[in-house]
Amino acid sequence: MIVTKSGRRMFPTLSVSFSHLNPSHSFSVLVDLESVDDKRYRYSFHQSKWTATGPGEAQLPGRSFVHSDSPALGSHWMKGSVAFDKLKLTNNQLDDNGHIIVNSMHRYRPRLHLVCHSLNNLIHTFSFTETTFVAVTAYQNHRITSLKIESNPFAKGFRESDLDETTRNLPLFFPLFALNLQR
Repeated sequence: MIVTKSGRRMFPTLSVSFSHLNPSHSFSVLVDLESVDDKRYRYSFHQSKWTATGPGEAQLPGRSFVHSDSPALGSHWMKGSVAFDKLKLTNNQLDDNGHIIVNSMHRYRPRLHLVCHSLNNLIHTFSFTETTFVAVTAYQNHRITSLKIESNPFAKGFRESDLDETTRNLPLFFPLFALNLQR
């Protein structure tokens, strides 16, 4: 997952569905990130995998992202999927925009918190191992870069198929310059 000082939206977007909630109870839905371990990672190109390289940096202040529909009735949350498409990550430890702060080259897992206000703020927490990711400032694998560019609707300026005729005809030694013009 790419992180920047100014904040970058998570992609793919975390999206969940709820069932079996009391339709008349009031709920809020929040997300935070838990550190998977206390290690720093690097990508080993020779082995095509992430490897631990030593102890991780100190944990940063924990922040939660509250879904914009919160609070809402259980019937609202069960209507369809709930997407956290506005959630942003940053590596800026002094961030004052409310983004979730992470350390680059560390592993994280999103945690979903369902708070039932109708039952004295009873909290249920969920996490899924398949959502674990490494926070990076640049992708470490060209295949991941290609996958993200082709799948992310916000990366359309980087897709060759979306470039206009003038940039398509540039000499081959200008590809990065041409792509940067499309931002």
